[in-house]
Amino acid sequence: MHAESISVAVAEAGRQGEVRSLGVVPNRPECVRKLVKKLGARKSLAVCYEAGPCGYELYWQFVQLGVACEVVAPTLVPVKSGDRVKTDRRDAIKLARCYRAGELTAVWVPDRSHEALRDLVRARHAAKCDQRRARQRLGKLLLRYGRRPPQHKRAWGAAYMVWLRAVRFDEFALQATLIDYLAEVDHAAARLERLERAIDEAVGGAPQETQALVAGLQALRGVAKTTAVTIVAELGRLSRFDHPEQLMGYSGLVPSEHSTGGPGKAKRGGITKAGNCHLRRVMVEAAWAYRHRPSVQGNLKKRQELLSEKITSTAWKAQHRLHDRYRRLVVHGKLKPVVITAIARELLGFVWAVGCQVEQETSTAAPASGARAA
Repeated sequence: MHAESISVAVAEAGRQGEVRSLGVVPNRPECVRKLVKKLGARKSLAVCYEAGPCGYELYWQFVQLGVACEVVAPTLVPVKSGDRVKTDRRDAIKLARCYRAGELTAVWVPDRSHEALRDLVRARHAAKCDQRRARQRLGKLLLRYGRRPPQHKRAWGAAYMVWLRAVRFDEFALQATLIDYLAEVDHAAARLERLERAIDEAVGGAPQETQALVAGLQALRGVAKTTAVTIVAELGRLSRFDHPEQLMGYSGLVPSEHSTGGPGKAKRGGITKAGNCHLRRVMVEAAWAYRHRPSVQGNLKKRQELLSEKITSTAWKAQHRLHDRYRRLVVHGKLKPVVITAIARELLGFVWAVGCQVEQETSTAAPASGARAA
């Protein structure tokens, strides 16, 4: 699938059915509609295509037409080691053949509102990265010319910004550069604040299940609102994972392995990084909170006030277990980044447990509220 064209191939039913190419059709809704009509009865069709930059618009077109469709993970499509010819026609034929054989892995497709929330959260992350780069440019400019802030001023705090706006250079070109960099820092801060307000409004207008899941995940230490919204936006319903190990593998936080030659030959390497990078990033950031001793106070205590006892007890268990694991690994001489990665992987198990508990509580409360309304 491309922005302007779709390469189509068909695999007839049955293991020995013919697999043939149908050529290329324009990527337009009316052309897709004509293609479906040409292929036959809609109930007898099953369609797949690779996930890519064009998103899920083609998926929703097939759903509206009443055709079963799946979006497959391109990295999990079988590839022959000796195959050195790659064309759209050959890829379409291979997809049709592998899909008929059941060798393709489908990805989770969010609904339109959920996808919009995910794009908003990712826009906030992009704004945060832009803010960091703008601050770095300004900070390095001051460093090159020997301008140092007073030691008692915290970087990028209110007092630091007052000092920064008072800095002056004698050279016109240098002063113009400083003004431009400072304006970019102010613009990045305003942009980030605007997006965070938009996230609050989007979560406030989201379905009750999403709001409950965001609130429940904040019972965990290190998982504030932005992190919780990111987890929900990237994962959707956590109960779609049958076991927490599946969620850990999805995040790419599990170690790679190359074991051959029989028993005792296990060789494990670094983490696979083969999953959702946004989920992996926020989990590693949250894992740093577990280097501190277990405690419930301040903002964490406020976030847990309206939650059930089962959720808060799971969060308390996570604090003890993960802090003890952090101390043991550090004592054994493990590097802190390696330790934090291990903590992040195990924290995902508690995220899964809390998420499933919230979904269960929400599903049981929904019929009761409906009965009272009736």
